[in-house]
Amino acid sequence: MRWRGRKKSENVEDRRGQSGRRGFGFPFPRGRGGMSGRGVRIPMPKGRGGGIGIVGLIVVVVIMLMLGVDPRVLLGGGGSSPSFSERTTSQPTEISAEDREKGDFVAVVLKDTEDYWTRKFAESGQAYQKPTLVLFRDSTRSGCGTGEAAMGPFYCPLDNKVYIDLSFYDDLKSRFRAPGDFAQAYVIAHEIGHHVQTLLGITQQVMQAKARASKREANAIQVRMELQADCYAGLWAHFAQRDLRVLDAGDIDEALTAAAAIGDDRIQKRTTGYIVPDAFTHGSSEQRVRWFRRGFESGNFDSCDTFSR
Repeated sequence: MRWRGRKKSENVEDRRGQSGRRGFGFPFPRGRGGMSGRGVRIPMPKGRGGGIGIVGLIVVVVIMLMLGVDPRVLLGGGGSSPSFSERTTSQPTEISAEDREKGDFVAVVLKDTEDYWTRKFAESGQAYQKPTLVLFRDSTRSGCGTGEAAMGPFYCPLDNKVYIDLSFYDDLKSRFRAPGDFAQAYVIAHEIGHHVQTLLGITQQVMQAKARASKREANAIQVRMELQADCYAGLWAHFAQRDLRVLDAGDIDEALTAAAAIGDDRIQKRTTGYIVPDAFTHGSSEQRVRWFRRGFESGNFDSCDTFSR
């Protein structure tokens, strides 16, 4: 991907050199979602976003806490009960030249997503609200609790921020065998996809649907939301190739390799030795590749309606 020397987003909050923060919170896995297709349908909003709004989203989380239900079940598909503990990040450290370059890359990709979604929202008479991307090391505080590097990149709908410890890219290359800068760009575009879902009211509708569903149905609902974010990432890749002309040969293959590498079936097979489709919360490798490819090849927003397919 040709990114050097290009304009960077101003909406990057770099916490990598900050002193340790103390606080109590429960970790939220990265924002994911999906839809099962069995008895539950969430219509794709066309035009202005629907749903219960960000205030309603906060109310849902508060009610869940009062009832003793872990909000991670809705926001990230994990955990059995809130795990409260005190966490401290590392002491202040200098940011190396290599780390600064990584931050510059992220800022360029974020700017590209801002340009794409600003244009897309304007086409339907709406204003795109740009999210903030937070770079951190080890752990940090978010509107959704304490974020940790082990969670991987995640989006918090309660503060409209994407959080990422860039050491995840080392894992993407070594553990998941998905190297390349466009594989990294895909990860950012996917998390921005979750922000778009929140702006459109999809996140809020998904949370309500999952609250009424069985565990199996809730997992399937979450899969549909996750696949939609993959499709949205594909839409951005279409824009990057057709309009920006910044893709190199092999870039799309890098993104497809990353999408396949983090499919539920591959991760389950590698970690447990067997596959349990009913426990999927992100989608299989085939599904993730297919939906990213659908967005990339079509460039059509309506093609990303995973909830009615």
